Amino acid sequence: MSLRYTDCTFGYRARTPVLDSLTVEFPTSHTVLLGPNGAGKSTLLSLGASARTPTSGQVTWGSLDSARSRDRTEYRRRIGWLPQQIEPVPGLTVREQAAYAGWLKGLSKRRAWDRAQGALDRVRLTELANRRSNELSGGQLRRLGIAQALVHRAELILLDEPTAGLDPVQRGVFRDLVGELSGTTQVIVSTHQTEDLADVYDAVVVFDRGAPTFQGTITDFFSRAASVPVERRAEAAYRSLVQGEV
Repeated sequence: MSLRYTDCTFGYRARTPVLDSLTVEFPTSHTVLLGPNGAGKSTLLSLGASARTPTSGQVTWGSLDSARSRDRTEYRRRIGWLPQQIEPVPGLTVREQAAYAGWLKGLSKRRAWDRAQGALDRVRLTELANRRSNELSGGQLRRLGIAQALVHRAELILLDEPTAGLDPVQRGVFRDLVGELSGTTQVIVSTHQTEDLADVYDAVVVFDRGAPTFQGTITDFFSRAASVPVERRAEAAYRSLVQGEV
């Protein structure tokens, strides 16, 4: 099953549309969505999570249409989302906030509570489960956001800049987590960073100015800069596909 955008247009108020008649289908694998700041990546993922609705066109997961009222609950149950900004819920502990996210996705209170602990274990927040979520550091709060996306065991997880604010050790934890999800859960990760691509992802989509400029395997992506030294190959391939600021 794949996430597909068909003739999608979306804009903010009277501005020029961020997406204009976009059609793209994401690979059914671990995919990194690369692109510079302002390319439209966050808008694309928010539409994929059904947090926003396209002005025209469709966003579908299999036969489920994100904008169709009879599909929306099931669509959201199958798709998890980590937005760029994670906010603590006033008065809730870390485990309670993770469980609350699961309850919002349709889990019973008991099942959400049980699964919240497992999700926190996966992001190495077990020892902080009983701390108030508003007492977490920025990096810890982002890991809680990842746990919220995991708690209801979605078929697809959309992660928008998930390693922002994480230190090198925490980024290593994230890489391990994405690897653990391989074969059970599809992942699309938005970033403008090119480090460690080959260690984490199977496919690449490069997005610039509201449209894809490349879609293919990691091998295809690196082949665009085959003459460049290995340590600089990902950056060189990326630069060849985007305009303006990197």
